[in-house]
Amino acid sequence: MSLPDYKSPEKQSSAAAPASPVVQLNVGGHLFTTFLSTLRKHPDSKLAELFSGQPKLRTDTQGRYFLDRDGSHFGAVLEFLRSDCVPTENIQEVHREALYYNIKPLIKRLEETPRLFGELVGRQQFLSRVPHYKENIEVLIRIARAEAIATRRSTIMICVLRTEEDLGFYDNAINSLEADKESVVTFGPWKAVPSVKDLLDCVKTDIEGQGYRVSIEPHVVEKSFLSRSYDYFYNLIFTWW
Repeated sequence: MSLPDYKSPEKQSSAAAPASPVVQLNVGGHLFTTFLSTLRKHPDSKLAELFSGQPKLRTDTQGRYFLDRDGSHFGAVLEFLRSDCVPTENIQEVHREALYYNIKPLIKRLEETPRLFGELVGRQQFLSRVPHYKENIEVLIRIARAEAIATRRSTIMICVLRTEEDLGFYDNAINSLEADKESVVTFGPWKAVPSVKDLLDCVKTDIEGQGYRVSIEPHVVEKSFLSRSYDYFYNLIFTWW
C-alpha cells in the first residue's frame, strides 16, 4: 500500500507556473491584474526575471503572486509596461521603483524629464564638487539631535567657503567667533558656478527631505573697528516642536 504524496509546507506555498496568460499580483497589499507578457516585456528587468519559467514568488491566501514591497507607485510602472506612458506625477518615487525593478527604458525616460534632469545633471553634479557634502549633512543632523534635549530648537553654525581665497581666511574667520568653534561644520570650497545661496538651499532641501524642519539665517558677528568681519557663517536652526 503506497502512502499519499503529501507536499512539504515550502512546496505548498511556492507559486506554480501560471496556467493563464493573465496574472494577478499583490504588491504590498495593492492588487493588480495584467498579462504575463506585459511583465516580461523588458527581458533584462527584475519583473521579467521573476516571471520567466517557474515564477520565483510566493502567493497570498487568494493565490495572487505576492511582492513584498510598497505598491503605491507600482501602477505607474505597470502602465508604462502596458502603453509606454511616462507618469507626470510622483516622478522621483516612480524612478525609485523603476530602479528597483531595473526597467531601463523607464529609468531613461524619467531621467529625461525636467525635474529629474535638473536634479541629476544640475544639483547632484554640483554637490559632487562640494567636498564631504553628504558627510556634512549627516554630521549636522547628528549634532542637532544631540542638542535637542529639553529644547524647542537646536542651532548649529555652518561655515561656507566659496573659493580657495575664502579658505585662506578660514583660520582668522574661525578665531573671530565667540561661539564654540569645535561644532562649526564647514562646506567648500568648490569649483562650480552655483553660489553660496545655492549651497544653502541644497543643505535645507536635503535635511528637510529627511523629515526635519529647518531654517537658515546669517550669523551676525559683532563688528570691531580694528578687526575684519567675515560673512562665511550661518545658523542652521532645527525646530522640533
